[in-house]
Amino acid sequence: MIDHIGQMPTVAAKKFKNKEALCFEGKSFTFEELSKLIEKFSSSLSSLGIKEKDVVTLYASNSWEWIVSYFSIARIGAIINPVNTMLTPSEIKHVVNDCKAKAIITSSDKVLSIINIKNETSVSTLISFGKAPQGAEAFNNLIEKETKPIEMPNISPEDLSTIGYTSGTTGHPKGAMQSHKSVVINGAMTSQLHMRGPEDVVVSALPCPHVYANVLMTGMMMFGTKLVLHQTFDPLSVFKDIEKHKATIFDGVPTMFMFMLNHQEFKNANLSSLKRCYVGGQTMPVATMEAVEKAFKVPLIELWGMTEIAGLGSTHPLYGQNKHGSIGCAMPYCELKIVNSENSSETMPRGEVGELMVKGPITMMGYFGDKEKTNETLGPDGWLHSGDLGKMDNDGYVYIVDRKKDMILTAGYNVYPAEIERVLANHPDVALAAVGKEADELKGEIAKAYVVLKGNTKISEQELINFCRETLAAYKCPRKIKFVKDVPKTSTGKIMRRELYTLD
Repeated sequence: MIDHIGQMPTVAAKKFKNKEALCFEGKSFTFEELSKLIEKFSSSLSSLGIKEKDVVTLYASNSWEWIVSYFSIARIGAIINPVNTMLTPSEIKHVVNDCKAKAIITSSDKVLSIINIKNETSVSTLISFGKAPQGAEAFNNLIEKETKPIEMPNISPEDLSTIGYTSGTTGHPKGAMQSHKSVVINGAMTSQLHMRGPEDVVVSALPCPHVYANVLMTGMMMFGTKLVLHQTFDPLSVFKDIEKHKATIFDGVPTMFMFMLNHQEFKNANLSSLKRCYVGGQTMPVATMEAVEKAFKVPLIELWGMTEIAGLGSTHPLYGQNKHGSIGCAMPYCELKIVNSENSSETMPRGEVGELMVKGPITMMGYFGDKEKTNETLGPDGWLHSGDLGKMDNDGYVYIVDRKKDMILTAGYNVYPAEIERVLANHPDVALAAVGKEADELKGEIAKAYVVLKGNTKISEQELINFCRETLAAYKCPRKIKFVKDVPKTSTGKIMRRELYTLD
């Protein structure tokens, strides 16, 4: 097993040599070519004074330069701080001040907005992909610079590798600290359960800073999988690359599959090379999963993960039973359990809803500089609170009911938005549904659905509410429905339920 992330490119170059590793917007790189670029850039970073244990923030959209930068930071033994490109300059300032970053690697579309950050933070070096303004180093110059190769750092598997900040929907984001061991194991076990290897070609538009994308990158390096990376998600571009590269796997979030399924060019797409697809980031209605499988003609396999566990916490093994509606079973070396959401010392009986907890070598070391939040999330016994409500069946498969914080309390009853969304997704005229909460004088809170219809179809609010009543108890049904063109999403395509009110 590889000890630390920085070793991955060197080992991959020796093992896979001139095999194609990465494709991005017409550019192609073999494992040897990637390794050489990483060696050059890591040497240049070292020459700029960046050393072991320094924190380097990576703030850019998907690109081949992002992947080179990620592994180069690890190659010198520095700590990677991958951040969401949707963060504003003020949020970036908070993050780099919080983790005391010494450098920021960014892209030409972001660099001008943070060019003065060196005057306000601990950042001493700013590196930009593409053109670099005064006050920043140009990435291209650094990878062409002749420098002396650096020695492989002596890094322990237990050492800090990454500080990954959560989305911050309930206040300032928190920096989840991951060891090299947790990142390596998660990438390895994801490939193990999914049987990803050198014969596979993966197409992905998942944002590189996200842990789901991370297991695809580390899987590429450790097991020779070819990665076809997209800067942003566009259904037509995905269709073309699946056919062009004879992709065997497509990884995405539920909204990506929905947009692909409903795209006008889907009927002309050649997806015959695909062998399976994976979906994560948010629960997906069973009806939609079945529609995807029927249209794509391959299995659609669900997974679940979070920033605090460096990637996946559960999935379905490729050669195991694929239970739609379930996020699968625990990753190897790990445990899952369902506990009373008000008393985590009480494990719930099989089939009853409670909070999902996870334990194993993939769990975070804690939140950077925040012992209070760490103690709230990670117990002394190693069990980590996920914040997700779910239930477990007799085979150990877990079913997510909803996010604990998204639960709606209406007239004393617990209502789960995801349950309503799954029902609405069954309606033939509904392309996408998201459910939020609205204050109500009588009931405290009520469920309100925001619905995107397919094409030019028309249906009334009452018709959809009546449709829900055929399946759901009266107290679970949405009291209001608003028809919209789209809903707020994160950079991964995950529906932001707490932002739905902005559509009113």
